[in-house]
Order: sequence, then C-alpha cells, then structure tokens
Amino acid sequence: MEQQDRRRFAVILAAGDGKRMGSDRPKVLCEVLFKPMLRWVEDACRAAGIDELYIIAGDQQDLLEQAVSPGCRFFRQPERRGTGHAVMMASEAFAQGGDLLVLNGDAPFVSPQAINAAYAEHLSQGCAVTLMTAKLEDPSGYGRILRGEDGRVLAIVEQKDATPEQLQIKEVNPGAYWFRTEFLRDALPRLTCQNAQGEYYLTDTVGLASADGLRVGGCAAPDPDTALGANDRRALQQLNECARRRIIQQHLDNGVDIPFSDGIVIGPEVEIAHDAVILPGTILRGKTRIGAHAVIGPNSYLVDSQVGEGSHINASYLTDSTVGRGSSVGPFSQLRPNSHLGDGVKLGDFVEIKNSTVGDKTSVAHLTYIGDSDVGAYCNFGCGVVTANYDGNQKYRTTIGDRAFIGCNTNLVPPVTVGEGAYTAAGTTIDEDVPAGALAIGRVHQQIKEGWSDEKIAFKKDAKK
Repeated sequence: MEQQDRRRFAVILAAGDGKRMGSDRPKVLCEVLFKPMLRWVEDACRAAGIDELYIIAGDQQDLLEQAVSPGCRFFRQPERRGTGHAVMMASEAFAQGGDLLVLNGDAPFVSPQAINAAYAEHLSQGCAVTLMTAKLEDPSGYGRILRGEDGRVLAIVEQKDATPEQLQIKEVNPGAYWFRTEFLRDALPRLTCQNAQGEYYLTDTVGLASADGLRVGGCAAPDPDTALGANDRRALQQLNECARRRIIQQHLDNGVDIPFSDGIVIGPEVEIAHDAVILPGTILRGKTRIGAHAVIGPNSYLVDSQVGEGSHINASYLTDSTVGRGSSVGPFSQLRPNSHLGDGVKLGDFVEIKNSTVGDKTSVAHLTYIGDSDVGAYCNFGCGVVTANYDGNQKYRTTIGDRAFIGCNTNLVPPVTVGEGAYTAAGTTIDEDVPAGALAIGRVHQQIKEGWSDEKIAFKKDAKK
C-alpha cells in the first residue's frame, strides 16, 4: 500500500465526567464560544480530511451522540483507568490497519494544519509514534519532550519527575499522537498500571517504541494554543477568552470594523463581510452572516441569522431569520424563527415578528406583533397592531397586500386577508377579508353619557363632600 493511500482514522478521548466543572454533563460538552469542545475537535479532524471517527464515551454516551455528527462511532470506557486504557476500548477499530490519530476531546484548539503537518512528518520519517507537541513560554504542568541529538523523541518526562535541567525545556506534550496501528496493537497489551495512579498511560508507548528500536517523532505545532485544555470552569473561561480574542482579530484582519471589543462575542462559524461594524455588547452565534457596511449593535443578539448589506440591527434579537439590504431593526425588537424582512424595511422599537415575511420598504414603527403573516411591500403599520394568530388550538395566517395601511391598534384575527392598498381604521378589529382599495372600520360607535362619572365613580362623590 502506498503511504499516501494508507487508511487514516481518529479516536477522540471523551469519557471524562464533569465533576471538576461542577457539571452533571460530560466535560467535553462544556462550550467554547457556544460550541462543545468535543465538536471543535471533531470539526478539526474533518477539516484535516479524516472522516472515520471513533469517540470513547463514559456513562452519558447519549449526550455525546447528540453533540457530534451522525457518522461518528462510539466505544464505551466503563471505568476511567487512564488514556492507554481508553484507547484499548477502541482496539477492534485497529483491525484494518492504517494510521491512528488520538486526540483529547477537551483540547478544542487543535488545528487541521497541525494534524496534517504531524502526519506528513509521521510518514516521511517512518515513525511508529509521532507526537504533536507545542512550545510554551510557561510549560508548567505539562510533560516535557526529551529529544536526542538527531531530533528523535526519546521520552516524555512528567513535571514531577523532571530534573531542574529538564524543567527548562519549553516543548511539551499536549496529548495528541499519530500511531501506526501495527505498533499500537502490539504496544497496548504491554502497558502496565504500576504507577501511583494505578492507570494505563498512553505516554508509555513512547518508551516502548524506543525500546523496540522504532522511531518516535515530534512535530511542534506552530500555534502554542494547541496545548490548551480545560479541566475546570476557570480554565474553560480562559479558553473562551482566548477563542474570543482570536476570532475578533481574524475579523479585524478581514476588514470588519470593531472599534471596541467590550462584550462582543462572535462564534467560530459566523461570517462578516468587509466594512461591517460590530458595536459593544453584540453576540453573534451559529451560522450568522453579516453583509458589507451593516451595523450590528450595540447590545444585539443574533443566532443563525442573515443581515443584508447596509442594514442596522440596534439592541435587538434575531433567531433563524433574515434581513434584507438597507433595513433597520430596533431598538428593542425581536425576530423570532423563520422571519424574513425584505430590503429597506423599518422595524422600530418594541416590534416582534414571528414566522412571517415582510416585503420591501414596509414600515412597522413601534409596539406591534406580527405572527404567522405574509406582508407585502410598501405597507405601513401604526402603533399597537396585533395579529391574533392563535385561537388556543391552531395557528392561522394573515395576508396583507402591497401598500396596505394598517391603522393604530388594529387587531387582525386570521385567517384573514387585507387587500392591496386597503386601509384599516384605528382601533378596528378585522375578522373578515378587506377588499383591495377598501377602508375597514370595525370599532364600536362612540357614545357620550353626560354626568355618568360624577354619579357612578365613588372617589369623585367623596371629593364633593
């Protein structure tokens, strides 16, 4: 088999519980920028071209299955007896041979570039084991990499066992490896748990390979953050802050204007075009897309939404929705899932849109709820309009034609249609279709009863005594 044709697959170690996180969920499900650490690692593998993935799970495998792609396969580790023991659980996956990548599910910053660079060295040097190492200014807490004069990795020395000279070494072991499965199948049964923790350590395979006269390589990742992981909430906060800074820097480099980063959080899958402005207090999540010259914020929250070129979202919430070009939303408005605004739409303060389409140049100035509706272009909504779309059993749609004018405090009781260019008078309840070009008036006729309040209202009577 040609080297470039060798099978590549990965095992991700994810059996740890969340006790040190203070969580009742597996540790790898703790999130960095709204994305589980485990999913960061899976995505890095897939971006590196590795699609055969095995995950070592603990007691809550069902939760891990929900967090990753359907193609991932699982092995269970019933007892947590070390990293070597965890890899043993996946031994049946080694039968077809090839090269195995082992990663920790709580180290989210491993990159596809580092994975492939280490694999290239693994092949070119003919290594039985290749470590993906990192060079840290402060290597405290990590095992140090000992190399020979020829550059080969001789051993990994844990900090507690290192000499003063070895403690000066900056290259460390983050716990990521490439193995030839032929070697690993032979090495795993030779691991022992004769150590203070009573565990089987995957790091011991390095010594076994050296003792067998096999080459052990070490490929230093260009990004030292590759080594970062999290065992508690403090470390998780550091990962989030590190990822937040990195992503903001990427967007700055791409021409996005972020004048102040206070309170700004941008997820790893968000896309922002050049000359967009992101103001303080803005949170962008999921597959959100922001067009060029748009202004988002301050204090806006967008999830899986698209905002067109030149639009402005001010202190508002958008979820699974789209906003066209040159539109404005807010302040204090909300687009709930499946809401779609056309170009040049204006939503003012305290407007809520749900599962509706709003056509180009329509204005909804303030204090209005539009739910389950199809609204045309160039419409105008007065203050306090409500679509009463739910009767307690079913939801119904409202249809409003182009250039309709919906007066203040109009209640629309669907299923109902307001025709093109039709008007509704202020205070009207619409429960029948309004023809195009018509005026609908559905309010009660005003009556005046002279002296009624003087006679009926108690406090006014008392005031006269």
